[in-house]
Amino acid sequence: MKPDINNLSRDTIVEFIGSIFDRRGDEEYLGEPVNMGQHMLQGATIAEQNDQPEEIIVGALLHDIGHFTSEFGTFTMDDTEDRHHEDAGAEVLERFFPSVITDCVRYHVAAKRYLCATRPEYFRRLSDASVHSLNLQGGPMDAKEVAVFEQNENLEQIIAVRYLDDAGKRPDMVTPDFWHFAPMVQRMVDRHCTTQT
Repeated sequence: MKPDINNLSRDTIVEFIGSIFDRRGDEEYLGEPVNMGQHMLQGATIAEQNDQPEEIIVGALLHDIGHFTSEFGTFTMDDTEDRHHEDAGAEVLERFFPSVITDCVRYHVAAKRYLCATRPEYFRRLSDASVHSLNLQGGPMDAKEVAVFEQNENLEQIIAVRYLDDAGKRPDMVTPDFWHFAPMVQRMVDRHCTTQT
């Protein structure tokens, strides 16, 4: 049975997220050679293997959670408009996670637009599905958008998660499951909730 999002708490949010991975992780990921769960777990695993801070690991793990929580459903290659999964995911998480985590979720799409505008070689690395979604998401940022985006205090972490997003598309990569990362996710929740009390 699907948990009630409105009744989540500090003590149940991690279990809820884990249930999403367990119930829906094998859903198709935008025509990529991995499913949604593999994609997010790969980003987190790559970050962990490279000794990235926990906030980067958790940001990578959760960046696409909005594909599951959004009432708009999952993006497909047939879409003609953006579904704003990044906003949907951030809205669910912001009650429980530090801003660095929710910014990595909310702005990972903007980071793609930013990198396409500021690093020409970046666009050439994008998959066909990512290019398709880029077009729906507004294309590369203009100079004004770049200037505004660069003011985000979590810019470095957002960009790091963006690169992990792009890396997490390996059909032959083996990763731990969500529950391997659950204690780390709980630490992020506890860190946020402690500062809020």
